[in-house]
Amino acid sequence: MINSKRNKKELLQALESIFKRCGERAAGYDRDNSFFHEDFEELKQAGYLLMTVPQEFGGYGMSLAESCDVTRKLAYHAAPTAVALNMHVYWTGLVSDLWRQGDKSMEWLLEEAGAGKVFAAGHGESGNDTPVLYSTTKTERVEGGYVFTGHKMFGSLSPVWDFFGFHGQDNSDPENPLVVHAFMPRDTEGFEIKNTWDDVLGMRATRSDDTILNGVFIPDKYIVRVVPTGFAGIDAFVLGIFCWALLGFGNVYFAIAQRAFDMVVAQVNRKKSISLHRPSMAYLGGIQHDVAEMVLELEAIGPHLDTIAREWSEGKDYGNAWGVKIMATKCHAVEGAWRIVDKAMDIMGGYGISPRSGFERLFRDARLGKIHPGNSYLTREVLAKGMLGLDLDYQPR
Repeated sequence: MINSKRNKKELLQALESIFKRCGERAAGYDRDNSFFHEDFEELKQAGYLLMTVPQEFGGYGMSLAESCDVTRKLAYHAAPTAVALNMHVYWTGLVSDLWRQGDKSMEWLLEEAGAGKVFAAGHGESGNDTPVLYSTTKTERVEGGYVFTGHKMFGSLSPVWDFFGFHGQDNSDPENPLVVHAFMPRDTEGFEIKNTWDDVLGMRATRSDDTILNGVFIPDKYIVRVVPTGFAGIDAFVLGIFCWALLGFGNVYFAIAQRAFDMVVAQVNRKKSISLHRPSMAYLGGIQHDVAEMVLELEAIGPHLDTIAREWSEGKDYGNAWGVKIMATKCHAVEGAWRIVDKAMDIMGGYGISPRSGFERLFRDARLGKIHPGNSYLTREVLAKGMLGLDLDYQPR
């Protein structure tokens, strides 16, 4: 039974000790390429998966700003656990925003989430650098719903999801292709999960295995949006996907950088050299310079993430500029985080590449931030075209 009887303050207090236990298990999950089952069960029972569900549906009603703070705290101890659960959190968060704004069309999702159901995301595809806006998954309209055929990648939460949120593309009218957003219940026939996640570089505990859709039928009940392809199809639902997902990702990778920084500061103060007649390597000017560079990055990333999450939560009206704001923030966070972790590896030296250090796992996890949607190439394209007033859907790109 999920504990939803705590108030928000009590939940946050309970999560503090759970996060630490998640951190103690992280290395084992990584070593064994195993899903974070113990973390998942403990966090679910505590109410973590209910944090953005409105109180009317049994949740805690947290805003984007509040949930990003919680995500960051979990990621400091167990980043793969946090990034995988962000898939569930961003569905419940964006639908809660829409519900509070008067769009009740997905109220069923909040009811299911309040009852303990888990939501995953299926937007990653090979050969598609603009996920959500286009799709290599083909879909066609049939009586009572849509049929989907395609291959989804990076299916975090594969072992435990109850509903798989994904999209496909309807090309029946070649002049006006459509993106169809849907949710697939676990008991749906015609899909398979393919084990593809063993020994990947990082974020191993997410078990982001592939999902194969073999003519899957999704009834109209679970078709949540049909919109034009490309940037023209960005409505409040699609924009919400980008905002909740990308800011969640940004906070995960920022937390990795915070953890790496704390580890390297502790290590360098113990690190000595036979040729250095000083108490530790912390007295070396080069190391001091790199530590200062890391601090400059950290001091910029945190406020950037916090500001954009707060402004979204407060309903700030940036209009079409929201896309630029969201993508710039995520990119700044993950690229800055990688620079921090990379410098930290320089300071850690040979000890840092050993699994026993605990640092090499953070290093591997941190590298995935730059390819996590939206990747660095697409981000720069959107930022430049958006600020130059160019048509983002103009072809050829």
